[in-house]
This record gives sequence, structure tokens and C-alpha cells, in this order.
Amino acid sequence: MSKTSKHISAEKEGIDARPVFAKENYKFMIAGLAIVVVGFLLMMGGNSDDPNSFKPSEVYSFRRITLAPIVIVLGLIVEIYAIMRRPK
Repeated sequence: MSKTSKHISAEKEGIDARPVFAKENYKFMIAGLAIVVVGFLLMMGGNSDDPNSFKPSEVYSFRRITLAPIVIVLGLIVEIYAIMRRPK
């Protein structure tokens, strides 16, 4: 058999070729991804000029230990909402 007879297009089968998510869902996904990136950016840092010194106040700050993980979890919740949301 030839390769062309093995290939069956979606149009011939009558399969609905709609996108998986609606446009609004993709907007929520991009917003959730941006929130997660902001959370990881909040967690960054800690660069020290002297490699022999350790500053616990910089490493264990409120921003890195508490705020950044909360922002990341909020971004993941937005992602879950974007996936589960049904279009109108």
C-alpha cells in the first residue's frame, strides 16, 4: 500500500478539529506562568562578595522563605483554574 492511502485526514473522518482550550484559558495560563516566574525571581539572590562569609539574614529572609513560595503556589492555582475552566 502507498503512504497516501494510509494517511487519513481529520476532515475525511469528520473529527472536530477545535483547539483544546479557549482563548481565555490561554490568557489565564500565561498569567499563571508570569506569576510563577515572579515567585522564582523573588526567591533569587544571595550573592555575596566574600565566599567565606555567610549572612543568614539574607538567605533566610521573609521574601525568600515565605513570600516567594506563596506567590509560586498562587501561580500554580491560577494554572489549575485555567486548565479546568470551561469556556462559555
